[in-house]
Amino acid sequence: MIFESDPEKEAANVEKHGVDFSTVGIVFVDPHCLIVANEEHSTPDEPRFYAIGWDGRGVLTVRFTRRDDAVRIIGAGYWRKQRRAYENNKTKS
Repeated sequence: MIFESDPEKEAANVEKHGVDFSTVGIVFVDPHCLIVANEEHSTPDEPRFYAIGWDGRGVLTVRFTRRDDAVRIIGAGYWRKQRRAYENNKTKS
């Protein structure tokens, strides 16, 4: 899987959420990872998604889109709402 991101967005994300984008790939290989449509921020030309999974420190939510063969990282953080969804899904598996 190829990941790409905007360095300025990554710097802002580190400042705001303490997460750099070089570490988010592990979420996508979590066997309990959830991929959920981010309908609020999607457009017809660019659907957006959340990947919610364990990164070794906690349940991390990664906001992303697909561009050609790459996963374009938009943001990432540890948010309670997505953690609950992940935990509910994990107990059903």
